[in-house]
Amino acid sequence: MKIEHETAAPDRYGLLKEFARKNRREMTLSETTLWNALRNEFRSIKFRRQHPIGDYIADFLCLSEKLVIEVDGGYHNEPQQQQEDQWRTEFLKSKGYKVIRFTNEEVDTNVKGVISRIKEELFNNIDYE
Repeated sequence: MKIEHETAAPDRYGLLKEFARKNRREMTLSETTLWNALRNEFRSIKFRRQHPIGDYIADFLCLSEKLVIEVDGGYHNEPQQQQEDQWRTEFLKSKGYKVIRFTNEEVDTNVKGVISRIKEELFNNIDYE
């Protein structure tokens, strides 16, 4: 039986779930900052932290709006990591998710701007007709 929130590959879900739990316990300072801001700013929209999708774990996910938010540390500037991030983004998009990325520095120095960008993504996708 498929559970609605199980977005991970079924054969790897257990492993990814454990890794995601560990990531939630050990979030970076930037991830913690953004998580607190998301919880304060979006009371009626649910976000998940460290949520498995396929073989990946999204930093933050708004499942109802299919929005993935990634917070990238300095190692994301490395060529190999940039290629892996591109593959990850392409996979997520192929599953119908919109992906937005922020650097640690953006979150640390301008969390209000980050929240504004997330609001743009969320509220520009709503059909008001």
